Amino acid sequence: MPQIKVFALSTCPYCRQARSFLDDSGVAYDVVEVDKLTGQERTDAIDEVKRLSNGTSFPVLVIGDEVVVGYNKSRIQQLIEA
Repeated sequence: MPQIKVFALSTCPYCRQARSFLDDSGVAYDVVEVDKLTGQERTDAIDEVKRLSNGTSFPVLVIGDEVVVGYNKSRIQQLIEA
């Protein structure tokens, strides 16, 4: 199982869908709720999202070496089943 990290916003419905799908799939993941961070921690997280996604779209999922921007259920499923 690849390591999974999710950059999300607490108010984002697509972020909630992605997290719910991961929960329902029974996979472990780390989540960073960017809007709940402050100071340098928040700046660093936003910089990382920009680097990974070439923008500030949410959610951003890092699954192993792959990056999925947005809630793309079929792609996420492919990556967690690989």
